[in-house]
Amino acid sequence: MRNTMRCWIPVALLAFGSVAGQPAPAGEPIATDSVIAPAIPPAEQPAGAIVADPPGSVTAQDYPNDAGDHLSVCFSPSPDEEGILSYRVYRRAAGDTDWVLVEAIAVGEGTSFVDGYDPDFPIESGVRYEYMIAALYVDGTEISGPVSVASETAGGEWYHLQKTRNLVACVLFIGLIFYYFQRARRGASLYLRPIAGIEAIDEAIGRATEMGKPILYVPGLSTISDVATIASLTILSRVARKVAEYQTPLLVPNRDPIVYTVAEECVKQAYLEAGRPDSYDQDSVFYLTDSQFAFVAAVNGIMARDKPATNFYLGMFWAESLILAETGSLSGAIQIAGTDAVTQLPFFITTCDYTLIGEELYAASAYLGREPKQLGAVKSQDACKGIIMTIITVGLCLWILDAVAGTETLPWLRQLLTMPLTD
Repeated sequence: MRNTMRCWIPVALLAFGSVAGQPAPAGEPIATDSVIAPAIPPAEQPAGAIVADPPGSVTAQDYPNDAGDHLSVCFSPSPDEEGILSYRVYRRAAGDTDWVLVEAIAVGEGTSFVDGYDPDFPIESGVRYEYMIAALYVDGTEISGPVSVASETAGGEWYHLQKTRNLVACVLFIGLIFYYFQRARRGASLYLRPIAGIEAIDEAIGRATEMGKPILYVPGLSTISDVATIASLTILSRVARKVAEYQTPLLVPNRDPIVYTVAEECVKQAYLEAGRPDSYDQDSVFYLTDSQFAFVAAVNGIMARDKPATNFYLGMFWAESLILAETGSLSGAIQIAGTDAVTQLPFFITTCDYTLIGEELYAASAYLGREPKQLGAVKSQDACKGIIMTIITVGLCLWILDAVAGTETLPWLRQLLTMPLTD
């Protein structure tokens, strides 16, 4: 009997040392009412054992101001993040059995994200999804949290509330277009900022006429789908009309077959509007080749043989821009270039007499034709630029005043003037 009691006493002490069947933390003593037993040293614990709390639940709500293809996901991290490398977010549609890994978030980078940006794992509108968070430890162990059902489904909105400023800017711009369009139709004199390259077109055509030499017009090397090509063909119509009045030879080489057809019709129509359809030469507009540098070599040959007095390079150009402009400069011709290719503008500015930079190419047709619709569009753009420049200037002045004085002068006005138009 005495030996039996000796065997049961250690067992009882160990039983009281555990609370609700859970082992005591490693390295800390196991306490009882009357006896304190030593804890199991860390070195004697099973190798590779991880004792940690899993991540918490997940909340998923509809992301506002979208097309119904995003969800805003937020989860509760693990209470003890020691040893955790990242959190893996798994998703599945309600009723499915397979989980899909949609996001991996490193520890310390937040506990929320917007689901649906990855095109490989899209969010469908009106579908209820389930989420689960798993903590990935440095040794590769993954501990999963509970499965949570999204409280809302993704749904699209008719109006983006954060784009109100964009709407106001668009309404203002369209209103200015109609305002200046009506003024131009009534015969009001609209002032447009003078552009040297456009004002020199008549002078360049007149010089070619006096010298009895042809005019070379290159409408770029791009296709008809390029906006710069369309703008160039519009200017070609104005140039061809003036050429028809002066009876000056015109040469229009083309690289693209469609552009060649349109350019031919533009020149023919210009001669008809000028009242000289019989003076139109069918060989003045011609097609060379679709090869880039073969086309440039042919145009350079025309410059060397025919010695045109004026060269126009208006449209889209690439690496051949300097070859064309340098050859024309050596021939002694007046050169007017224009393109929206930023990388080619330095070559034209260096070698040509006049250069239309960027949107000046698009505005050239309005300058030359003085049509009410085109004048209204250009004038409204200038007005919008003036408004934006005023807002930037006032906002900058207020910011400098606050930085120097250390005060908040009219904070609501400064915030209104300095806020971005897009989010």
